[in-house]
Amino acid sequence: MRTKTSVAVGTAAYLLGLAVGYQVILRRRCLTWGSTPDQVAAAMPGDELLTEPDIIATRAITIAATPAAIWPWLVQLGPGRGGAYTYDWIENLLGLDMHSADEILPQFQNLTVGDTFALGKNGPRMRAAIIEPEHALVFASADGHWVWAFGLYPSAEGTRLVSRNRIALPESGVPTRLFNRLIMEPGSWIMERKMLIGIKQRAERGGTPVADRPVEVQAG
Repeated sequence: MRTKTSVAVGTAAYLLGLAVGYQVILRRRCLTWGSTPDQVAAAMPGDELLTEPDIIATRAITIAATPAAIWPWLVQLGPGRGGAYTYDWIENLLGLDMHSADEILPQFQNLTVGDTFALGKNGPRMRAAIIEPEHALVFASADGHWVWAFGLYPSAEGTRLVSRNRIALPESGVPTRLFNRLIMEPGSWIMERKMLIGIKQRAERGGTPVADRPVEVQAG
């Protein structure tokens, strides 16, 4: 009995220390990778869709390309579409059926407000909530607990691509919040960093403009 109690106390102390260390040393860097203080503080389209989030992550990257060159890669995001330009093998372990495209896909360029896609069989259904071509693209989950916004801002070096996640954790207990804090937040940073770099590489590499590509006609 005493041994079990000691193990429980030791485990609790370890988790508490891990949580405190992450909070003090790494969390801000994890949630603001690549972004400037001004970008973290600035309002973005979609902020109004979830006004009291429990988590806000604002991450960014500079891309040596115009917003027009980046936009097609954003609008084709999603499973069964252009993928997520990240670690597909990790996404697919989670059942998301992601296959990151290395070219612009004309059949997925006509995204309109209200279009939806599901993130796996058990994941949330995401809806295109705001579309401002070459400026802002915002997805919102059907349950209202997640808003994912992309902003394109011209800069001297090309374009700043800013990604903001606003997440609510209603009625979540301590174990769930610890899991999100210690596992999901660092995990999202790893995946989103790869995604932003993937978009940067594709947009800077360029390719045939969408208008010059043959459109595939899908049966059915």
